[in-house]
Amino acid sequence: MESKKVLFVSQEITPYLAETRMSKISRYLPQGIQERGKEIRIFMPRYGCINERRNQLHEVIRLSGMNLIIDDTDHPLIIKVASIQSARMQVYFIDNEDYFHRKFVVTDSTGKEFEDNDERALFFARGVLETVKKLRWAPDIVHCHGWMSALVPVYLKDIYHDDPIFANHKIIYSVYNNEFKTPFRSTFADKLRYDGIDGDNLKLAQKPDFINISKLAIRNSDAVIIGSEDVNPELLKYIKSTGKPVLEYQDESNYIDAYNEFYDKLLS
Repeated sequence: MESKKVLFVSQEITPYLAETRMSKISRYLPQGIQERGKEIRIFMPRYGCINERRNQLHEVIRLSGMNLIIDDTDHPLIIKVASIQSARMQVYFIDNEDYFHRKFVVTDSTGKEFEDNDERALFFARGVLETVKKLRWAPDIVHCHGWMSALVPVYLKDIYHDDPIFANHKIIYSVYNNEFKTPFRSTFADKLRYDGIDGDNLKLAQKPDFINISKLAIRNSDAVIIGSEDVNPELLKYIKSTGKPVLEYQDESNYIDAYNEFYDKLLS
């Protein structure tokens, strides 16, 4: 029997970024899932604060060089990779000079959120999916962590559903309490429309605040995991209203087994 494939798409992963609940799960969950017999691939953005030399990132020439058009402008997609030796895992990084070369993650030195976080999330989502296509690696589970990955479920359901690589998969969105305060720009829905997103997805995108971006991800996912102990109550209510399978918050002692069982249940 062929082993199941799990694609992890995360906003942050330690040791490349500081330790948070999300960055630790995104580091140790893939390792645990791999040790339980599944195949994995991991993606995160290549923020400018990640030290390439220390972490031994290098460009994957055969995967780089594509241009993604966002809001009518070409942006080169650069793919880098690094290894976490102790876990025998590789992490793929989505890179682009316009979006990911500043020395911060999602806010500047004063704590102000970057105005183009909307386009950075779009570029990240499309960059991941285009790279997975190039790898010819068809995932059974796509597990997204954090709002920077929130558009992956939307693109999979609306744009990539006919692609044979993404023919049979389940999407899981992990909801964390990593809220952004400043809504995306008012042109956000137009950028989605330009890519071919329409209907109810576009309606939600008209008011692109943290709640609605999270709802977009939940709406287009097959199941939801509560990643933080204290998730926004409005989101919890929305998750319940969808009737989708939900895995409640799991503490650090047993979450890997609980997530693995949740994957298996979804695939059965």
